[in-house]
Amino acid sequence: MSNVTVIGAQWGDEGKGKIVDWLASRAEIVVRFQGGHNAGHTLVVGDQTYKLSLLPSGLVRGKMGIIGGGVVVDPEALLGEIGRVRAQGLAVGPDTLRVAENAILILPVHGAIDRAREAARGERKIGTTGRGIGPAYEDKVARRAIRFCDLAEPETLDWKLDEILLHHNTLLAGLGADTFEKQALLDYLLNLAPQLLPYMDPVWDRLDEARRAGTRVLFEGAQAVMLDVDHGTYPFVTSSNTVAANAATGSGIGPGGLGFVLGIAKAYCTRVGAGPFPSELFDDVGRGIGARGHEFGTVTGRPRRCGWFDAVLVRRAVRVGGINGLALTKLDVLDGLPEISLCVGYTLDGAEISGFPSAPAAQARVKPVFETMEGWTGTTRGARSWADLPAQAVKYVRRIEELVEAPVTLLSTSPERDDTILMRDPFEN
Repeated sequence: MSNVTVIGAQWGDEGKGKIVDWLASRAEIVVRFQGGHNAGHTLVVGDQTYKLSLLPSGLVRGKMGIIGGGVVVDPEALLGEIGRVRAQGLAVGPDTLRVAENAILILPVHGAIDRAREAARGERKIGTTGRGIGPAYEDKVARRAIRFCDLAEPETLDWKLDEILLHHNTLLAGLGADTFEKQALLDYLLNLAPQLLPYMDPVWDRLDEARRAGTRVLFEGAQAVMLDVDHGTYPFVTSSNTVAANAATGSGIGPGGLGFVLGIAKAYCTRVGAGPFPSELFDDVGRGIGARGHEFGTVTGRPRRCGWFDAVLVRRAVRVGGINGLALTKLDVLDGLPEISLCVGYTLDGAEISGFPSAPAAQARVKPVFETMEGWTGTTRGARSWADLPAQAVKYVRRIEELVEAPVTLLSTSPERDDTILMRDPFEN
């Protein structure tokens, strides 16, 4: 079996949706294994643009989509997204989409506590989307969460909601926010259950059958390595593990089934929300990259901060994320720039350091060391072979390979799914 696991190698928003969509033509099953509806994947197919948050991108290709147990699921967001893509002509139903029976549900109380805590932080905001993802993961590890399978046992929901509200209403009251009534949440879940339960599945069993049959599976990550709750720029991170190793835990397959790990990285770098960003640009060049790259968060709509490609961080993502090869996206955004820089190192308080520190105060003092290259005058947009690229663009890609210590196996040159240069098919391990 030759499976592929796709993860982000920067801070998210690297263009994973297009790459997963492109790779899905070679797979039969596409699995989301972590995160929630704070992720956003944009897929451009002809004159249609699909904006997905929870649904696996392979559904656009007519493939079986699986939402694994490592995902936290907002039931209203899921049903709303299904309705939107159906209106665009996609056939999405229980025959094409399965949701793990052990997936955690995001309740309205989770969003409320998320927003109340973020407001209380004031200037020290983390930059969450306020959608309840973090609090839902907290309930998971505290063993008080409501899971998808609990909807099939309504007699248990009463006391489970008691435990949830004992915790969250205490916090909401302390923060001066409105509290929740149990009956309202119980009615909310009971009303949604008939719409949700047809999608429920022991997906670990389905994936084991796929493994035995040699069926190709694509594991689709959300966010990126530098937002990993353990390995990212903590505390400005997401609430789940985004590295490839979590694809096994979050989907219910052994680690040997993950196959080739493909890391997605932009030819430059962006970040949404707060947190350190050593290679960030605050000048007209940075604003120009943002404008040409249409850099706005798919989910939040917030402008993305833009900067030069950070080879130090991507090299770290390659190592801790288990990345075998890179898919480099948005190379065309750099077309026409007279000079292009790469972050090749850091200094901290005037001294060279080998990697990004873990302590937040030290992270804030890190200074980038740049290497500048000549830009290219031709265009890369729409290129589908190396021969179509300007020589200087090829030189730039090769330099990235050297710095991050991983080969570029895919190169994306526009949002269109076919504007892709393939050096190595990740499914051909």
